[in-house]
Amino acid sequence: MAEQQQFYLLLGNLMSPDNTARKQSEETYENIPGQTKITFLLQAVHDAAAAEEVKQMAAVLLRRLLSSAFDEIYPGLTVELQTAIKTELLNCIQAENSSNIRKKVCDVAAELSRNLIDDDGNNQWPEVLKFLFDSMATDFAPNFQKKFHDKVISALLQTMEDQTNPRVQAHAAAALINFTEDCPKNLLIPYLENLVQHLHIIMVAKLQELIQKGTKLVLEQVVTSIASVADTAEEKFVPYYDLFMPSLKHIVENAVQKELRLLRGKTIECISLIGLAVGKEKFMPDASAVMQLLLKTQTDFNDLEDDDPQISYMISAWARMCKILGKEFQQYLPVVMGPLMKTASIKPEVALLDTQDMENMSEDDGWEFVNLGDQQSFGIKTAGLEEKATACQMLVCYAKELKEGFVEYTEQVVKLMVPLLKFYFHDDILERMTTMAAAESMPLLLECARVRGPEYLTQMWHFMCDALIKAIGTEPDSDVLSEIMHSFAKCIELMGDGCLNNEHFEELGGILKGKLEEHFKNQELRQAKRQDEDYDEQVEETLQDEDENDVYILTKVSDILHSLFSSYKEKVLPWFEQLLQLIVNLICPHRPWADRQWGLCIFDDVVEHCSPSSFKYAEYFLQPMLQSLCDSSPEVRQAAAYGIGVMAQFGGESYRPFCTEAIPLLVGVIQAADSRAKENVNATENCISAVGKVMRYRPECVNVNEVLPHWLSWLPLNEDKEEAVHTFNFLCDLIESNNPIVLGPDNTNLPKIFLIIADGVANESVKGEDGCSKRLANVIHQVQVSGELWTQCVSTLNEAQQKAIQDLLNTA
Repeated sequence: MAEQQQFYLLLGNLMSPDNTARKQSEETYENIPGQTKITFLLQAVHDAAAAEEVKQMAAVLLRRLLSSAFDEIYPGLTVELQTAIKTELLNCIQAENSSNIRKKVCDVAAELSRNLIDDDGNNQWPEVLKFLFDSMATDFAPNFQKKFHDKVISALLQTMEDQTNPRVQAHAAAALINFTEDCPKNLLIPYLENLVQHLHIIMVAKLQELIQKGTKLVLEQVVTSIASVADTAEEKFVPYYDLFMPSLKHIVENAVQKELRLLRGKTIECISLIGLAVGKEKFMPDASAVMQLLLKTQTDFNDLEDDDPQISYMISAWARMCKILGKEFQQYLPVVMGPLMKTASIKPEVALLDTQDMENMSEDDGWEFVNLGDQQSFGIKTAGLEEKATACQMLVCYAKELKEGFVEYTEQVVKLMVPLLKFYFHDDILERMTTMAAAESMPLLLECARVRGPEYLTQMWHFMCDALIKAIGTEPDSDVLSEIMHSFAKCIELMGDGCLNNEHFEELGGILKGKLEEHFKNQELRQAKRQDEDYDEQVEETLQDEDENDVYILTKVSDILHSLFSSYKEKVLPWFEQLLQLIVNLICPHRPWADRQWGLCIFDDVVEHCSPSSFKYAEYFLQPMLQSLCDSSPEVRQAAAYGIGVMAQFGGESYRPFCTEAIPLLVGVIQAADSRAKENVNATENCISAVGKVMRYRPECVNVNEVLPHWLSWLPLNEDKEEAVHTFNFLCDLIESNNPIVLGPDNTNLPKIFLIIADGVANESVKGEDGCSKRLANVIHQVQVSGELWTQCVSTLNEAQQKAIQDLLNTA
């Protein structure tokens, strides 16, 4: 007891304003063994007699201990002490009267929970789940849904039936929304019948309550729950469609009072989500009536107040209706586009304020501020930005779904979107969403405009191009920047050779060079931070996040270069040379695997699109590419293997010795014991494809007769769909030329070939519209005319494979 009291004094001194006393206490605390610290801290947290500040400090230190030193301390504790920690934390949460301390103890429990769930989602503290169920938990997506769906769904449904406590019902419905949004479809389906029956009973009861008493809280949540379940269940919701749609339409028709605006908006959302889930065929009988309801609301749009919640629901519902109806939606555009453009054109109020002005304004009034210095701040009023962001996303949806049917509106939309590529307030998520929607729209609008001919298309592109390049050079937010870069690359691919002038190339070259130099500089800074005395796991977590952001931008640099190589071919190489040494730096052996992967991908594009001119750069990348075939990283192996394949296919005579040198390396990767493991399969399939391309395009580089039986045994490719088509086309070449090794003596290999084709079709490695599919179907047809051989081939297939063969014959 005395020791515990001494520890309380120590905790008190840790908060002392006296620097000397506090420093001595910190040194004393650091020298206490970890197990003793945990014991004393836990007792302090749970001691009702302890001072509140002591309990708060104990909870903070306990959480910090579990966060920073869990692996060093916790596994070494006795089972009894581990159990005591879990039990005491849960007891303390229930017994503690101070909300401040209870929150801090919840933080401790959360930290312990996080550490007690392994990478596969296995929970080593099951008691906490029961505790959460008893306290009305929402979700710990996605592992929570996978492991505890049976307990959660039944608990939520039971709680939703609590008619005496409407607020509890509403919270249960809200929890169900959170749960189903992240619940895998296959887990939800077994509960679907039970779920919809409960939801229907509650909806009907609450609809009666609305009519009789005017209460709407639970009904609002239940309507959204229905929408969430339908959204997850998709076509499996079809049998229940007629159960809900009449009541939902009734709500939209009759909930016209001002206080029911939110309910009406959520019901509109629910109807459109159900329509999207069940599909056009089931929804069409109601589509006309639903469209009339939406049109009536749309007609009254100008009478709605700016903060009317129906606005954002309406805008989203129109976009879903567009997805459902497809081209048939085009007739509604004249009604929809006016209000949508009005909402998308909302201009946020901005102001440059001095300190005194800012004191007279409040964030509660919808203003947010960024300090520009000691005396000035930049302010933006964010009211209306959510609706603006939603409207811009809907314009993207219309362009994507309607394509040339949207051409009438491309000019006004592009004039709206291009200025949005630059925004003011980088901390505001809504503005980021708006800018990302603007970027995404650019290639879609060009695609819509194609129907008006090259001159109109070129004018539109010229309006976009400068703004896109400038945005790539100035945008500080990595998520927004990546979307802009991706959009720019798509535009280049769409517009093709000649779409950039010399000034564009000069500006773009400087920007991309800067991005690559910044990439290397940031890596150096992160390495320096790892040497700091303050470096710990939390710092490393931050550095990893920064690294992922940098790599993602690197992928977008690769996207832009890919678009330029594929459009301009070897003509772009003189411009590319200003970046060459930086790309070479990426593939140096000491660089991180992601650098080497994307550096190799860039050189893959050089070979594929600029051959045979690419060979003048061979000294920079050929040996690293060959060495990378045996790299420990599967991503690097995959990029290198793809490079060998395009060397064989496009490289020309100069690359012949390297194709020969690569074959044993490729075979070694394919035949490795773990080559088909999940993390390795994509790299392995690229190696198989590369071997096939060498045999197909450079047969002089390999003993085809020796390798071909092995290659056949490695088929089909099921993961990399693009490479699968290459292998199937080569297989068709061999079959159509009656290759004796492939067909075998007296066609004995045909059952094996049938199996390869059936697996490929079943795994959607080839699709009905592909030219490759027609070739494969011809092979099947030729066998079909020979009754005995056909029977023999089909008899080796299971039911799914037989269906795949039949589907191929029907569709190709």
